[in-house]
Amino acid sequence: MSDKPIIQCQDIYKYYGQGDIQVTALEDIDMSIHEGEFVALMGPSGSGKSTLLHILAGIDRPTEGSCIIDGINISELTEDNLARWRNQYIGFIFQTFNLLPVLTAFENVELPLLLTRLSLKERKEHVMNALDLVSLSDRAHHYPRQLSGGQEQRVAIARAIVTDPRLILADEPTGDLDAHSAEDVLQVLTLLNREMKKTIVMVTHDPKAARYSSITRHLDKGILLPLESNAPTS
Repeated sequence: MSDKPIIQCQDIYKYYGQGDIQVTALEDIDMSIHEGEFVALMGPSGSGKSTLLHILAGIDRPTEGSCIIDGINISELTEDNLARWRNQYIGFIFQTFNLLPVLTAFENVELPLLLTRLSLKERKEHVMNALDLVSLSDRAHHYPRQLSGGQEQRVAIARAIVTDPRLILADEPTGDLDAHSAEDVLQVLTLLNREMKKTIVMVTHDPKAARYSSITRHLDKGILLPLESNAPTS
């Protein structure tokens, strides 16, 4: 693990609404995450954990404060530059998979590469490598409806890593899965973290899922609570 923080959140506030109906989603967030860490963000519904994850991904912007990732203050990027940065740096995993039903697993994973200058041959190599990492290369030509929920989420993980991003962000990646499928997905994330040294930030409500991380951060009513370190999961 590197001593260099890849993520630095400084004095982040996020407000929704206006005037008397203004809601504070995040309040004075200061957080550093180092390269190679696997961080779980936990908290009750409405605690701000998904809002914070969306700010890290550049999907949302803080009302106040800055979010610096790998030396880039993404809070100051234009929308076009932010979209390019996101495609290069971020792999995002959604709870609901977000696979396109009319595309095969291969075609879903290939989507982010269509924005690059890779050749057809290079794209195929990248896609098959990503599917192999999640043990689904034999399902490359299956459609989402032909896959189990756990397999769909592993395809979504392959799509998230196919561009070799610096940072993987996962929003309740096991929330829609049964216990066995959830464990398979968490094992894949652990592999990406330990073997491929990927930095991972995962929002979860499940303490069992959080135990796969190396660090747990809790949010409560938009406030980040002190740090906890986790023992590695075998």
